[in-house]
This record gives sequence, C-alpha cells and structure tokens, in this order.
Amino acid sequence: MVLERIKQYLDYKNISISAFEKSIGMSNASFRKSLNNKGAIGSDKIENILRIYPDLSPYWLFSGKGEMIVNGSYQLGSEKVSSDNKDAFTAEPLSLDGYYKNSIPLIPLKEKAGVLSKEMASKCERYVIPAFDGANFLFTVRGASMLPAFRPGDIVACKSIPLTGRFFQWNNIYVMDTSQGVLVKRVKPGHDKEHVLIVSEDKNYDPFELSCSDISSLALIVGIIRLMA
Repeated sequence: MVLERIKQYLDYKNISISAFEKSIGMSNASFRKSLNNKGAIGSDKIENILRIYPDLSPYWLFSGKGEMIVNGSYQLGSEKVSSDNKDAFTAEPLSLDGYYKNSIPLIPLKEKAGVLSKEMASKCERYVIPAFDGANFLFTVRGASMLPAFRPGDIVACKSIPLTGRFFQWNNIYVMDTSQGVLVKRVKPGHDKEHVLIVSEDKNYDPFELSCSDISSLALIVGIIRLMA
C-alpha cells in the first residue's frame, strides 16, 4: 500500500509523522489514523509529497518496485530525468502523469450511495495495472450473492458508461450505484421501461425490481483479479 511505503520512507529518513503531516498540509494525526485503518491518501497530498520530498521515487511509491530513493532529480509531471545511473530511469520515467494519473483507484465499498463518484476516487488507494488499461475503478467483492461468477475477495476492474441514453444489454452483469449502495448484479427487463429486474447468480437471493431513476452511475466489468486458494 502507498501509505505503508510512505511510512517506510519516513522511517528511513527519520522524519516524524507529525512533522510530515505539517509539511504536506495534513491535519494532526490524520496520516497515522489512515495508516492504522488501512485507508487511502488523496491525489493532492500525493502531489505535495512528491514535490516536498524530491528524493522519494514515484515509481517505487506506486508500484513497490525499484529503489525508494532517487539518486539524482526528476521534474514532476514531465519526462525530464537526471541521475547518476541514468539508464536505470529512462525505461521508467519518474512522473506523476505516468504513475498516478494513469493508475486506477481501488474504491472501498463500505460506503453507501455515491461511493463511485469522482470525489471518492480521488481519495482512494491507486494501482497501475496495464492489463486493465481503460478501466475507471477497481473494487473488492465482499458478498457471496454473485457466486460462482465472482467470489468474495475478487478484485474487479470496471469501466464507467454514461447514464445519458441508458441502454442495457439484457442478462449482462453491471455495477450500479444506487440508494441501496453499490449493486453488482445481472440486469433483466422490468415490468416496464422505467424499471429493471436485478438478479443474483446465487438462486437463494430473490430477484427484485429497481427503478432506473434510482441508478446514479453505471459500469461494466472489464477484468478480474482472483487470488488462488
């Protein structure tokens, strides 16, 4: 996790958490709280960190690969890199554009309606997964209602689709942000054009109708990461 790697950097540099929080504009104890709760850190704070601590490698911060400390300098938001070992950096340019803005937010689904908003995505842990290029967000499956298609613990990659001119491909699985929270379900025709039938894979869960007006955002699943048991 990014927060844990930040803590590793602070320990290495012998920087106290309180001094670090003050330097990047975080409120007192907020970083420690997020770290203990396995939370996330916003994009504005990430940008401040990389500007204020220029020897911290963005590539290492987001991927955990390579060296933590940059032996030279980089210019944030560009491809300009200088280093004692220049060849080591040319293949992995150290830029916020390359490693943060192109990454995918992992959205926690503990929250209720509105969790799939852009504001929420900006505060989440982010990951670079080239195979899911074009995905807008990731989330971890929690419930068992979609077994065997999705298991608890699966991480799925989703691509948002516009609500304007909403068109469902019947019997496909969609991710929907609703007043009931985020639903991952098959969608079938409802009793009229204003409703859809929400269907679980597990037949122990009864289908139910949902008003189309209750859907605030919509996405298709484009990929899955599954840990082998």
